[in-house]
Amino acid sequence: MVDLTTPFTPLAATLGGVLIGLSAVMLLALNGRLAGISSLLSAAISPKSSRVPRLEATAFLIGLVLAPFVVAAVRSFPEQTIVANTATLIIAGICVGAGTAIGNGCTSGHGVCGIARLSARSLLATATFMFVGVITVFFIRHVI
Repeated sequence: MVDLTTPFTPLAATLGGVLIGLSAVMLLALNGRLAGISSLLSAAISPKSSRVPRLEATAFLIGLVLAPFVVAAVRSFPEQTIVANTATLIIAGICVGAGTAIGNGCTSGHGVCGIARLSARSLLATATFMFVGVITVFFIRHVI
């Protein structure tokens, strides 16, 4: 059984989207780099294979991980329930990692930055991962 009790919060969702877009624009305007999380993770782990400095990539990722804890200290989040076992989460993580390698980027790089730059490759990549995501959720919830 899937828990669907998380309330829809259009104001918070809109504000979150604006902040994501603003941070992507600032990174591009100030550093000339796209905010692709998979590229930043790659730079943090293997700095020789990237144009992004290791310290910059690591700082960005640490901020990404710490931000929810900072917000939680100020306000409370609605309770979230993940209905999946550890093996499923590990397999899903591996599939996402493989997909970002095959697609030459992740949802943040293609979906936020690429589409904003009107990149045809990013539009196709975003349409593909959204389509595959919808099919996967349908298959997991209704077929299995």
